Amino acid sequence: MVQPHIHMTDKKSSKKQTANQPPNDNEGRSAADPIAMGRTLMDVYERAGPIFEEAFKRYSDDVGDHNFDPFNIAEAYQNFMQGYLKNPEKFWEEQQDYWSKYMQLWQDSARKMMGEEVTATIEPDKGDRRFKDDEWQENAVFDFLKQSYLLTSQWMENTVRSAEDMDPHQREKLAFATQLFANALSPSNFVMTNPEVLRETMASGGDNLLRGLDNLLDDLERGKGELKISTTDYEAFTLGENIATTPGRVVYQNDLMQLIQYAPSTDKVFKRPLLIVPPWINKFYILDLRAENSLIKWAVDQGHTVFAVSWVNPDIRLAKKQFEDYMSEGIIAALDDIKRITKEPDCNVIGYCLGGTLLTNAMAYLKTQGKESRVTSATFLTTLIDFEEAGDLKMFMDDDQLELMNKELAEKGVLQAKRLQQTFSLLRSNDLIWSFVVNNYLLGKEPFPFDLLYWNDDSTNMPAAMHSFYLRKMYRDNLLTKAGGLEMHGVPIDVSTIKTPAYFLSTREDHIAPWKATYAGTQLLGSKDITFTLAASGHIAGVVNPPAKNKYCYWVAKDTPADPDEWLESATEHEGSWWPHWQTWIKRYAGTKVTARKVKKGIEAAPGSYVKVSNA
Repeated sequence: MVQPHIHMTDKKSSKKQTANQPPNDNEGRSAADPIAMGRTLMDVYERAGPIFEEAFKRYSDDVGDHNFDPFNIAEAYQNFMQGYLKNPEKFWEEQQDYWSKYMQLWQDSARKMMGEEVTATIEPDKGDRRFKDDEWQENAVFDFLKQSYLLTSQWMENTVRSAEDMDPHQREKLAFATQLFANALSPSNFVMTNPEVLRETMASGGDNLLRGLDNLLDDLERGKGELKISTTDYEAFTLGENIATTPGRVVYQNDLMQLIQYAPSTDKVFKRPLLIVPPWINKFYILDLRAENSLIKWAVDQGHTVFAVSWVNPDIRLAKKQFEDYMSEGIIAALDDIKRITKEPDCNVIGYCLGGTLLTNAMAYLKTQGKESRVTSATFLTTLIDFEEAGDLKMFMDDDQLELMNKELAEKGVLQAKRLQQTFSLLRSNDLIWSFVVNNYLLGKEPFPFDLLYWNDDSTNMPAAMHSFYLRKMYRDNLLTKAGGLEMHGVPIDVSTIKTPAYFLSTREDHIAPWKATYAGTQLLGSKDITFTLAASGHIAGVVNPPAKNKYCYWVAKDTPADPDEWLESATEHEGSWWPHWQTWIKRYAGTKVTARKVKKGIEAAPGSYVKVSNA
């Protein structure tokens, strides 16, 4: 019998001991020890009590939190049911097709159990990692579980999407909620229907489930009673030591941002400096994770004098900061200080995601002030200017949902980082929720140290005034596309007046800023010098794609016609990273080479102190 080996108050040592515990029988399996299990459950009881007390207190005190509904789905479901009652024939068509396929699956599964080779009735989507274990294909029982689940999920989604009398927005919301429900019910998420978990449970005598329970309590403690699923080893990374390590100094700061100037790595640099404006919905070091995948370091190595904005992680003291304050105290203040440091009157500017939307506003505003020339060229990375088809996030932007969000903003002064993080996790629930439920709680493993997921969890708050303006004026009302639709500091702006050369980079699998929606921006600007590039992969991986990795591909075309499909038909595919293609483009606006500019002492070393303010 295995000796008691888990004591939950000393997690690291207990897990190490568990991992080294030898099997005690000839089959390599450990028998469960009822004494150890009993002690473990007592520890669970002792640890769980304070956690649930804290959770109840937070629920009782925080009236905004338990009213926050990321779906606002009840009305959509009611309308769906009304449509179904009016047109039951459509429902029965879907039901008949479903049962036909299900009966075929029954027959094929019976034949497979008899040893026959059969063709699958339905296959998982490409990239669906839930069913990667060989048993899902080779074992007839697990294959049946997998296919019956996939058929049922497909039937539920088709039934919702075939509802003809529903408002399209409500139909999309209900389809999304249905998919979340289906994802939660996947057989891969349960002990008895996941072959990998079953094998581990039998081999360890259930020790994996005890370790998983320990992990679950850790995550509840980390979230102070609210489940905060660990996605990486948070102790494996330290800003400035093994991520965000490109050398530089903070040369300017105000309430909203720190401006970092990076040290040159070449003897000569381009005369015109380069400013990078990241989104403030996340921290800037997504562009400077490690030396080998840092866009910032790569740009420095190409000979650019690189400056980057590092946004503050705001608290209630900045609740009244407006969108236009981010423009003035962010981009325009950065341009002013870069001019002071380099003596250059203008910059090439990169705006990433929301940073690109802000850059568009800033350029339109500078145009009204006769200062458009301060931005020589603009690079828009996965940037929405036209929000009409703004992707999955728009499902969370109807009037009822915005009203609920505004109540929380008014009460707290900020939209808490965890709200946005939860929303983004829901958009990829299989990858960012359920895969970790299986790994951490069912298999009892520690999450793998992954810099990207460390950054993903290191999210930021949003000031109430700014975020409310952004959601209402852009996501809901799409006013940036209308001449005079938005005002910055009381001045109407018009993006069609922007004549600045522009480079658009979008990614083909982007669900946050769909590429056809970002392509619409090429038709809104007044510039005659516009290049559009489409990279493979998604919102992050498609952008952070260093040439040395030789991953993915990208498409370019000579012109930017009104129809994005027409653009794609004329585009040429190229292997590897888009970075060198952008470098060829930006060199046209970078100027001659000059002696590299040394970075003065400034305020503090990069990555600065603002980026280190955490919500954990």
